Formats: sequence, C-alpha cells, structure tokens
Amino acid sequence: MPKGIALTLGLNAVDPKHYGGWTGDLNACEADAEDLAEIATAQGFQVKTLLTKAATRTRVIKEITAAARSLKAGDIFMLTYSGHGGQLPDENNDENDGQDETWCLFDGELVDDELYKLWSKFAAGVRVLVLSDSCHSGSVTKQAYYRAALTAAGAGASSTTRKIKYRFMPPDAALRTYRKNRAFYDAILKQKDAKPADVKATILLLSGCMDNQLSSDGDFNGLFTANLLRVWNDSKFKKGYRAFHQAIIKRMPPEQTPNFFVVGAANAAYEAQTPFTV
Repeated sequence: MPKGIALTLGLNAVDPKHYGGWTGDLNACEADAEDLAEIATAQGFQVKTLLTKAATRTRVIKEITAAARSLKAGDIFMLTYSGHGGQLPDENNDENDGQDETWCLFDGELVDDELYKLWSKFAAGVRVLVLSDSCHSGSVTKQAYYRAALTAAGAGASSTTRKIKYRFMPPDAALRTYRKNRAFYDAILKQKDAKPADVKATILLLSGCMDNQLSSDGDFNGLFTANLLRVWNDSKFKKGYRAFHQAIIKRMPPEQTPNFFVVGAANAAYEAQTPFTV
C-alpha cells in the first residue's frame, strides 16, 4: 500500500537578525499550512507542520531528507510552503533571469538550487507534490518583480481600494540580507547544480504565481491557497492535477497566475490522479 508523508510550512515572520532588520510580517501563512495539513491528514498522509520559528533551514532540509530516505516507488511526499518568496543573484549561470528563487525560512533563505538537489535524493517512482504560495514561485522547484503590483503596494491605496499585502521580500531587504550573509549564500549559489538525470522522482509544482509575479496574502488564507481550498471543496474535486490547476486559475485575477511545473521523470498516471491521492 502506498505511503504518504506531508510537510506543511507557514511563516508569518522571519528572524530580523538574519534578514538585516526585516521581520517579514504576514498574516495568513500559518493558516495556510494548517489548512493544507488538515487535507493531508484526511487523505491519509503522515503530517508534520512547521510554523514560523520552527521552520528553520536545518529543520526543513532534515525533514525533506528523511522523507526521501523513507519513501519508495509508488509513495508520495507533499511539501507546502506559505511565506515570502525571495531572490538571490545567480552565481552558477543556471537561470535565464540571472536570479535564483528562494523560500524565506525563519533563519535564512532556501535556494531553488538546494531544493533541486534534495529532489535527487528521492527514489525513482516516488511522487512529489509541491504547493508554494509565495512570490516568484513559478519554478521555485528549479528555475523580476510584477511592477504594477509592486508599485501599487508601495504607493498605498486610495480610500476606496483595499491595500494588498504581497508575499515578497522587498529589494532593499533582499540586498541587505545578501550582503550581510554573502559568504554563506555564495557558498550555496556557486555550487554546481544537480543534473536533470539525477532527479528520478516526479515533482509536480503548483505555485501561487509566475516567477515575475507577486502572491497576495489575505485575512484568512493567501489568495492562491484560498482558491485551492475552494476548488478542492472538501474532497469533492475528482479530476486530475492539470484540471485542478486550471480550475484554480479561473478563480484568480490576471495579475496572479498559478503555475504548473514538472521536474524529473514524466509520470502521466500521477498527473491524472485526483489531487492529494496517497
């Protein structure tokens, strides 16, 4: 019988000691992690949830590595992240836009290059599902800011328009963080990538937005997660992952387009499964 392991991450803040004084305050990321953990539990996954201070680089890498060691062909690992997306300079020339995408964990950024190497630890035939409700998340599993949204967020809103909080690391905070911790990040950024052939599992990413867009926070959930929950509709959704993705897109505004991204081995049967199937 297949085995499912889920790790759900939600960060409503980061440690200003690492991030150059930036606290990264958000509202609904912990709620996202808890709601997705409820889905995973109901679907038969073994679930761990790490919220804000508990979601450190060391702990997250440890949990992903442990899952890779535990799972075999036919099993599934579900990893969800809600929090700020960041970017760092691409030092090994593997990104078309010259920047690596990151997840802002509590005590430091986790680089997409690091995630890609972690995928190479999973056995052939393992299914990996990644949900990333963060900015610049379109290919964070491996792979510009949305200027109109950024301008609106920075300029404030009129008395009749609600100001939107976005899950992005401001450029000044990104620069301070990188320069303050340059030796640490350069050691990661200059490493050679894992080769595509090294990833034998199948990784499906459903992201909150494209790499050049921003993901909205919310009062109760992030915009992407809120619409994902509505489409899932307490397990009433019965089509495959691509249909799931398209149904979420239909509920989203044009400036925030969830992405569907595949890394590793092709697995049409996996893509055709009802989401969250163990």
